Amino acid sequence: MKRATLKTTIAALTIATVAAMTATPSIAGGSISVSLTPQDAEQEKAMRAGLMIFGIVNGIKNGGHIGQNGNGNTAGLGQNGSGNLGIVHQEGDGHNGTVQQNGNNNAHGLFQFGENTDGHVAQNGNGETGATFQFGW
Repeated sequence: MKRATLKTTIAALTIATVAAMTATPSIAGGSISVSLTPQDAEQEKAMRAGLMIFGIVNGIKNGGHIGQNGNGNTAGLGQNGSGNLGIVHQEGDGHNGTVQQNGNNNAHGLFQFGENTDGHVAQNGNGETGATFQFGW
């Protein structure tokens, strides 16, 4: 994806998120989820590097991390294979998230913010990379 297209996509997602949040009454619950998958080798290297940097900053060892800051959260991480990096990071309350990796050299980060999001990622194969961001209110 070209830089201009990526910037346009990010800007559109930001506008849609703000519009959704302001259009919903504060007492109503809801969520928005954005999943990113690299489209070429350069994007894959950049995303994998970002996930690895997150791992270094958060002291991830043995290819997996579950981090929770809040109440009533549930998370799981399953890995079958070698060289996998799986992250479930939750900020807020009432999140439910899992990452399941079957194969080798996969990397995925599931990041949940706000409250009451529900996300589950499965990678089956080798060398897959991705990130999922969920925001709940």
